[in-house]
Amino acid sequence: MKLRPVSTVDALADALRRRVLSGEIHPGTALPEQELSTLYGVARPTVREALAVLVHEGLLRRERNRSAYVPEVTAADLADLMYVRRPLEDLMAVKLAGGRVPRAEGALARMADLPLGAPWADVVAEHMTLHEELIVAVGSPRLSRLYAALAAETRLGLVRLRAVYPDRALLVAEHRLLLDAIAEGPAEDARRAVAAHLDHSWGEGR
Repeated sequence: MKLRPVSTVDALADALRRRVLSGEIHPGTALPEQELSTLYGVARPTVREALAVLVHEGLLRRERNRSAYVPEVTAADLADLMYVRRPLEDLMAVKLAGGRVPRAEGALARMADLPLGAPWADVVAEHMTLHEELIVAVGSPRLSRLYAALAAETRLGLVRLRAVYPDRALLVAEHRLLLDAIAEGPAEDARRAVAAHLDHSWGEGR
């Protein structure tokens, strides 16, 4: 397998993405191109392209005559996000009840195996992968597209959970219970477990 060379744009976008998802760059923080150019020792066009990548992903927002910045996900945003996510994940619970999803199990294992003090961005990545793999396992392209449309806000919302889970073991344990409930079924029990998981985790994040 050939490895794809990582461009300077991709490397800078990844560095900034990790800072955003680790909570190092706070909501509302402006990211002036010249400052980033000086900080990372790259040309402004490179900075501009990297910022455009993150704007496209929804992790940054850019408005006319204003530097790109990290949007804030408010408590009201989280409530609305859950309002939309619940029916999507309910469909997942019904479809997958009674079986395991190896890729979701793998994401949980990787989350558990992260070294002590790993950046929160790494936890966010595995958390997102776990839930996305459950959705993908349903086998509905439309459900996957609808869920993917919520990815940016979900990732930004997960940054808020860092204060709720200072001990990552608790987050791992909660997701172990979730995957076990789905695997063991029946469908109604899986649905209740998914609803309770969303209400508990994201309610705490508010």
